[in-house]
Amino acid sequence: MRPAALRSGQSKTRAEGDRSFLARGVIVVLGFALLATMLFSLTAGASDASVISVVSALVRGASSDDNVLSLRDSIIIWDIRLPRIILGAMIGASLAVSGAVMQGLFRNPLADPGIVGVSAGAGLGAVSVIVLGTTVLTPFISTFGIFALPIAAFIGALVFTLILYGVATRRGQTSIATMLLAGIALGAMAMAYIGLLTFLADDRQLRDLTFWTLGSLAGSNWAKMSAAGPFIVSALLVSPFLGRGLNALALGEASASHLGIPVQRFKRVAIIVVAAATGASVAVSGGIGFVGVVVPHLLRLVIGPDHRYLLPASALLGASLLLVADAVSRTIVAPAELPIGIVTAAVGAPFFLWILLRRRGIVDL
Repeated sequence: MRPAALRSGQSKTRAEGDRSFLARGVIVVLGFALLATMLFSLTAGASDASVISVVSALVRGASSDDNVLSLRDSIIIWDIRLPRIILGAMIGASLAVSGAVMQGLFRNPLADPGIVGVSAGAGLGAVSVIVLGTTVLTPFISTFGIFALPIAAFIGALVFTLILYGVATRRGQTSIATMLLAGIALGAMAMAYIGLLTFLADDRQLRDLTFWTLGSLAGSNWAKMSAAGPFIVSALLVSPFLGRGLNALALGEASASHLGIPVQRFKRVAIIVVAAATGASVAVSGGIGFVGVVVPHLLRLVIGPDHRYLLPASALLGASLLLVADAVSRTIVAPAELPIGIVTAAVGAPFFLWILLRRRGIVDL
């Protein structure tokens, strides 16, 4: 008869194998779901172009002489919807990945850039450029051009992340209560400065700030994508390499160090990834909350906490969910457009409350 420990180990290995197989399957399904969502978003709306004609136009390219779309539909598809969809997918992916990385870094499923004040820090940087770009920040604008807004948001997100981590973490241990309270304080401080800048803004800047504060993909274009894209894409490309380190960090910093993870350097890289992804996303879309907390939590229930699968799955599901939310915001009050931040908050806030109740044992799945 085999020893019980051996049988237990074999059962555990078999269970881990089954979960890894499930995770890979979920990632494949999410990949196809994202493609379907992007195609649906391209064809839904004022244009009456068919799915076949849109796909044909995409395959042939914008420069093709053999146009299958009318001039009006071609402008709608190539100049309005396509940059909006690509930018929306990148923002959804970056927000979800940022949430997953922060939750692994803080070892807490409630950590999210929007909840713990990191998005507010990015917003403060972005609003500073919008309002002060023609006065005291003119040299900054002249130096960085179209990249000034995402760079300012990146700096704001990075500073707030470092402050949050420094306040909430002592001797490798992160206090959940301190993290949430520090996030509330940082968010309140950022909003106070944003309020002051809003008070100083002129009428044109006020209109921009109103829609920006609520979160919106309206006005997305190729220029915005080229400004924020390098930050977001760089962060997304680095994030899969954080999976092993985040898994080790779940055992504690001492255990992670014994497993060969350079803990301090790893934490710095993770913080820069979160700041770049969140800062660039907030700079071009405003405050879109709850994607970072809802998406990783949902996936963790299905595929488990292994960050090697959780990070790519979060990117795919986050992109799809934000495109769905954008489609809802464009159509639910058509021909007007509802800010997408309202849609994500309406769905995400009750989900966040459910997470809190579940952690207290009041509700169960």
